Amino acid sequence: MKRIKEYKKLFNVENDMTLKSLKTTYRSLVKEWHPDKFQDNDEKALEAEEVSRKVIDGYHFLVSIAPETIAANKDEYNTTISTTIMDWKHKGLLLEVTFLDGNTYEYFGVNKALYIKFAQSDKQNRFGKRNIFNTFTYRKIKKQDVMA
Repeated sequence: MKRIKEYKKLFNVENDMTLKSLKTTYRSLVKEWHPDKFQDNDEKALEAEEVSRKVIDGYHFLVSIAPETIAANKDEYNTTISTTIMDWKHKGLLLEVTFLDGNTYEYFGVNKALYIKFAQSDKQNRFGKRNIFNTFTYRKIKKQDVMA
């Protein structure tokens, strides 16, 4: 959640996070903080390099959780969460779940108590669908090839 808030603050977006507004803000931030704008011996050159990396990472992150992206990938997501869960890990408020089809998703804001219930459930997929998968902000982080 901290990461989401940090990137939203950087891009100055609240709830109306559209892909168009993200792209516009991204372009203006990149233009403002591009490292090539500064000379090598300038103090701002190092800061610009750091900020530009943060802007690029933030843009890709916010696009992945934008409502338009979620809606466009809803059918694939529903198919994925209907498959068996292969692996999961929890750190802080972040739950990472890998499904049998090779897709891995991050769920933000999942507290430890809910994670424990999920991990101890005899039917994790059903528990996840009811309490996590369609409730928390999520994003797809990777797709791995699955060996049959």
